Amino acid sequence: MSGTDCALLSPFKIRDTVFPNRVVLAPMMQCRAIDGHMSDWHLVHYGKFALGGFGTVMTEAVAVEPGGRISYGCPGLWSDDHIPMLRRIVDFVHSQGALAAIQLGHSGRKGSSHRPWEANYGPITPADALPGEGPWPLVGPVAKPVTEGSLAPHALTVEEIRAIVVKFGEAARRADEAGFDMIEIHGAHGYLIASFLTPLVNERTDEYGGDRTGRMRLALEVTREIRANWPAGKALFFRVSSEDGGGPGGWSVEDSVALARELHQAGVDVVDCSSGGLRSSAVLQNNARGLGFQVPYADQIRHDASLPTMAVGLILDGQQAEAILREDRADFIAIGRQAMYDPFWVHHAAQQLQTDPQFNQWNQSAGWWLQRRVGTLKLAGCRADGTRAEA
Repeated sequence: MSGTDCALLSPFKIRDTVFPNRVVLAPMMQCRAIDGHMSDWHLVHYGKFALGGFGTVMTEAVAVEPGGRISYGCPGLWSDDHIPMLRRIVDFVHSQGALAAIQLGHSGRKGSSHRPWEANYGPITPADALPGEGPWPLVGPVAKPVTEGSLAPHALTVEEIRAIVVKFGEAARRADEAGFDMIEIHGAHGYLIASFLTPLVNERTDEYGGDRTGRMRLALEVTREIRANWPAGKALFFRVSSEDGGGPGGWSVEDSVALARELHQAGVDVVDCSSGGLRSSAVLQNNARGLGFQVPYADQIRHDASLPTMAVGLILDGQQAEAILREDRADFIAIGRQAMYDPFWVHHAAQQLQTDPQFNQWNQSAGWWLQRRVGTLKLAGCRADGTRAEA
């Protein structure tokens, strides 16, 4: 297969932006920020995926206000002071031929949480708070906690909702100043926007609640505000929990189709189709599912709402990803935990799909060595990836 015949490694244009390939690093919590600031740790973390061939490197969720963080380790973009380090990361990603994307979000009632490896990802309490890291007030559509024992959020007033919408727009302006090529709005996994969408949480009776139109209002207002503060030529993605996983009567894939149509009209270019996470971590909730378990969501929303989608969730290798694209079930592939295991996933997919036998797509310093290793591996009875030929 040549590079031009491979859907996974072919470019895709949205507005004025050309995505080098269809592979996007999925947003994954790292919880290494300090006061919302990223650091050299993040430069190395995101930089390795740019070196690994990802066409688009996306950050973890970046909060639009301090109270919108999930944990104390989550990054933010509520201040111009956050821009310089983000610009440094973006510049390196660009230097390796990749696009830089940022996910903007607000934790809502799922904030004030420990880092995932602390206290089983549970809520911060006064009793177990680290020095200077006590619980902070939460907000949501209603004063309903995520789980028993969690902090009860403050039910946002209409004026407070509109103030948060403005903060999303301000963060979008800063993201552009930092040089990002794409924004993804985090509207999934039970965080603020998702909690407004689902009838299992949103029991409001004003214009931000009630029927589906009212429950979608916040998502659409955030989208329009970001679009107004984001260059017309740059792409805008929206991550949705295609089904919220809350049980009967919750948000459904049919609701996501209806939302996707409205989002498209408001300026969204691609819907990132995740699922679950209404009350717990989406990773924990979905860890027993099969390979590509969320691809049907991307497929249905793509065809029923008539706009591009991104598939994510247990997509493990290039052949699986290529088949999803060739079957017209999605337009982009997001790789998350598998990228943590293999930051060079895209280059290895190119080897698997036989589009880069000479390692030309690797950075020159690495590719030079790998080209010369092939002959040695053959003499040792091994394939180009280092596995034994008889295995």
